[in-house]
Amino acid sequence: MEIEILGFKGRVKDINETLSMLEDDGIVQLMDARAVAGREHVLHATAHAIKAFERGENIANDIGLEICLRTAATRQISKALKMVGLREGPMEICAVLIDSDKLDMLSRMFKRDDTVLEPDTEYLKKLYKLTWDEIELVGVTGALMERTTLLILES
Repeated sequence: MEIEILGFKGRVKDINETLSMLEDDGIVQLMDARAVAGREHVLHATAHAIKAFERGENIANDIGLEICLRTAATRQISKALKMVGLREGPMEICAVLIDSDKLDMLSRMFKRDDTVLEPDTEYLKKLYKLTWDEIELVGVTGALMERTTLLILES
């Protein structure tokens, strides 16, 4: 299984149209890059999503949506989409590709820029209601990875 986590900048004109152009080849999940704490966070969430499907403990019926849930560290789909989902207009995008060859298409749709994956501590602290104790103890990325892991215990 090949997993790629990539950053892009661009304008989303129509969410449904954008997502439908990326169907039919592996898994492609697009998220708000500002809501992720780097590649490690997204890779951790993606691994948990895949394992949840393998164990039959998935929350969502779609692996892409499961990746969103795990990235946002919540069991509520509407909350996850509000936190990490695409919006119409200019965006920084985190793309997760699993066994997909849609990189060329994504590169035509958006401008490749992996710097968007660098965590914005202040934004993430507010979005996820992180405490300074959590951030000082394990950092933003570590705190969000821990929350993803704790979703398993809430089952």
